[in-house]
This record gives sequence, structure tokens and C-alpha cells, in this order.
Amino acid sequence: MSRKPRLAAVAALAGLAALALGAGRAAAAPQDRYAVNGGVKIHYVVEGKGPLVVMIHGFPDYWATWKPLMGVLQAAGYRTAALDGRGYNLSDKPEGVEAYAMPNLVGDVAAVIAAEGAKDAVVVGHDWGAAIAWQVAINRPDLVNRLVILSVPHPAGFGREMAGNADQQKNSQYARDFQTPGFEKNLTAEGLAGWVKDPAERAGYVEAFRRSSLAGMLNYYRANYPSGAGAAAPVSATALPPVQAPVLVIHGMRDKALAAAGHAGTWDHVARDTTLLMIPDADHFVQHDAEALVTRTIRSWLADRR
Repeated sequence: MSRKPRLAAVAALAGLAALALGAGRAAAAPQDRYAVNGGVKIHYVVEGKGPLVVMIHGFPDYWATWKPLMGVLQAAGYRTAALDGRGYNLSDKPEGVEAYAMPNLVGDVAAVIAAEGAKDAVVVGHDWGAAIAWQVAINRPDLVNRLVILSVPHPAGFGREMAGNADQQKNSQYARDFQTPGFEKNLTAEGLAGWVKDPAERAGYVEAFRRSSLAGMLNYYRANYPSGAGAAAPVSATALPPVQAPVLVIHGMRDKALAAAGHAGTWDHVARDTTLLMIPDADHFVQHDAEALVTRTIRSWLADRR
């Protein structure tokens, strides 16, 4: 074969490879899906192939908070499923406080795992998503093979701080306000998106919050947050079985809502290995304030336990 035909063959093979890579990228594009829990549809976005990672956002947020981590984990060979919590964005918005009680929120996560045809998943949560993730691991240990928590202490640690830490009680005043009937009239989509630094991303947040139920957002607090100064956690720490999955906790030390002290003793409530990462210059939205460190840590932590 002459040099020119050989070069032509190489070029043809390169073109086929490029097409294959392009097809692969198209197949891996994010997809909107829905799971159903007791008649409530939960919207979630899936990306990638491999072991399932379920991601749960907090307040005020929606599934897109996880886009950077989704990209990193997709490249590492995972399938990610990022939820819109009930009341948010494209998920259903049931009325009434009881619709947002923790058993229903746990059921939403279970429904997504089942909809993806998995028996269990890596569960990742931030803020209310972390509170839900803790409860999934405690009450449905069969569903969680590894647990990643951003910002929120274990229920026993949070209850301890709420009962005896004056700074935590002071920092929780916003939640007391949220529990006031009708407080949602003080909220706007634009105001809720004010924490988002990227203008392009902020526009998406405003759109998502305009589609959301402001009352539904606050019903998470009305149904589940301790009420009254010095209130204990809703569930006694002695009644909580230990978490059976390895746990990674990441906390921004500048968090104004949740005291870092709440994470002390987390390892006493986990039957497997427990890893804590405290980031001095990150605030409450630690997955954004320290994006590179958080995504790198989660990826490597999971790789060590794959």
C-alpha cells in the first residue's frame, strides 16, 4: 500500500473514532426523568453510566447545584441522579405541612433509586438534602452503600447543639422565622437566588424558584425542624441505629447556619469508617465555595471504596 492510501485509511479511522466519541457524548447527555412516591412525582436528572449516585439538594436550591460534581463523577464511571426535592422546580408541589414530613422525603429518595433499577446507591446530600440523606441511611440502610454529607451534622449532634449551644440556637432563628405561618409571603425567587455568584447560573435558579412552591420550601422546616429555643432533635439519639455505610462529611467553617461543633462525635454513630473534611474559608454552600476541593475529595473518597 502506498503512503497516500495508508494516510487515507488512517484519516478514515480517525473520522470513525471521532463519530464514535461524539455518539458517546450524546448518549451521556443529561436526561430528565421522574419517579413517583405515593402519587407525588419527583423530577430528577440523570447522567453517565455505572454505579448509581443519588444527589439531594437543600434550601434554597435545585438539582443544578450538583452539575460540577455530576460531570466529575460521570467521567469517573458513575451514573448520577440529581433530584428536585418535592415543592421545587419540576417536582410535584403537594399542599400541606405533613406532605413534607421526613418519611415522605425518605420515600422520595427510595423512589428514585427504584426508578433507576438499583438496589442501593451512593447518597449525597447538602443542607436539607443532607438531613434527608442521614435519615435514609438510618431508616433504610439497605438503600445506602456510601454516604456523603455536606454541612449538616448527624441528627444526634445537631440535637445536642440545639439543646446546649447558644450560638447554634441563635443561628437557627431564621428557621424559627420560616416556621411562622405565611412567612413565604416575604420571599421572592430573585431574593432566594441571591447567594448564587455566577450570573448565568443565577438566571436558572430564578426560573426554577419561580416554578417552585415557596410554601413547600418552608414546609420542610415546619414539618421537621426542632421548634422552640433549646428544643431537642425530633428523634432521640438513643433511638437511632448506627449508620451502616462509610461516611464522608464536608463542612465549611464559615457556615453561619450550622455550627461545626455539631459534627463532633459523628464517628460514634457510624459503624463503618468516618471521614471529616473541615474547610476554613468555605461558607454554607460548600460545594460551590470550595468546588474543586469538594469534587476532588468526593471522587477520590469514592474511588478508595469502590
